[in-house]
Amino acid sequence: KPPRVEDTPCPTLLGAMKVATLAAALLSAAASPRLTWATEASPVGKAIQLISDLQSKILKEGESAQKVYEEHAEWCEDRARDLGHEIKTAEAEIETLKAKIASEVAGSAALQDKADDLAGNIATDESDLKAATEIREMEAKAFQAEDAELVDTISMLQRAIGILEREMNKGGAAMLQVKNAQSLAQALGAMVEASVLSSADAGRLTALVQSSQSADDAADGSDVGAPAAAVYEGQSGDIIQTLQGLLDKAEAQLDDARKKETANKHSFEMLKQSLQDEIRFANKDLAEAKKGLATSGQAKATAEGDLTVTSKQLAADKTSKADLHTSCMMVAENFEAETKSRGEELKALAAAKKAIQEETGGAESIAYSLSQVSFLQEAAAARSKLS
Repeated sequence: KPPRVEDTPCPTLLGAMKVATLAAALLSAAASPRLTWATEASPVGKAIQLISDLQSKILKEGESAQKVYEEHAEWCEDRARDLGHEIKTAEAEIETLKAKIASEVAGSAALQDKADDLAGNIATDESDLKAATEIREMEAKAFQAEDAELVDTISMLQRAIGILEREMNKGGAAMLQVKNAQSLAQALGAMVEASVLSSADAGRLTALVQSSQSADDAADGSDVGAPAAAVYEGQSGDIIQTLQGLLDKAEAQLDDARKKETANKHSFEMLKQSLQDEIRFANKDLAEAKKGLATSGQAKATAEGDLTVTSKQLAADKTSKADLHTSCMMVAENFEAETKSRGEELKALAAAKKAIQEETGGAESIAYSLSQVSFLQEAAAARSKLS
């Protein structure tokens, strides 16, 4: 809190005028022809003493005012220095906060780009996993159907071969027809007539033989349009060998199909594991990126709030410093004017004292006649006006 300069009584120009009036009154009284010599103390001496007292009072007031002014000036310097430091600190803090905000903006942009890329990668991996799963399901379904068909075919061929071997060992007219058959179709027909093979199995065997022969003809480049009845023409005496060849082929196909299924399943599991790992790690990175975005956003908001507060404080400090300068300059100007006024008062008092001394010739004692107004009363009245 600044010293209260206004509480210190300070003479003004009006005070100087009052002093001048008092000095004139004293000078007029001292020069009056009504003054007489007396043995008591001189009224002129008392007047001079009064002037001296006034001079001492003004000097003391000046010293007191000087002390208060110096304290106020020191306070102004301290306050201006403190405000300057606060302004400098606020300006530095504002630059730091602006840099912080810019950093968080850049960091948030980078994190957002990363989050977008991760989200895109996750969506792609999930789509690939879904497509791979669908393909795998179709492969598994196709394998199950093929496996069931081949197992059934193998079982049928094994039954047919077993029946033929058993019946041929028995002999009989039916088996004689089978042995004498000119084609596989005739052999199978004879077996159906002999009730050793169902018509359904015979039809499936015929279709199987035809399919196998067509595949072989396609591989060899020969005619693939031969009818089923003509298949294996001239090989009726070796029907068991023919069916055994089909059985071996079916078993080989089943083995290949199962190996392929195992490989496909393993490949899918590896792909699935890889995609799931990528998705899991990407989700973890995405969660961290989102957390970083939230943290960065909070830090940016905090910095922006601090920037607003600091900017307002900086503006207030600058205003306070400008007001302080104006106030302190006003006090300095008033002090200068008051000091000048005291100087004029002291100058007027010194002139009055000198004039009285010159007019009275240095007399030590002066008396008034009974008809005169007491000089002391006049001086006291003049002094009361100053108060």
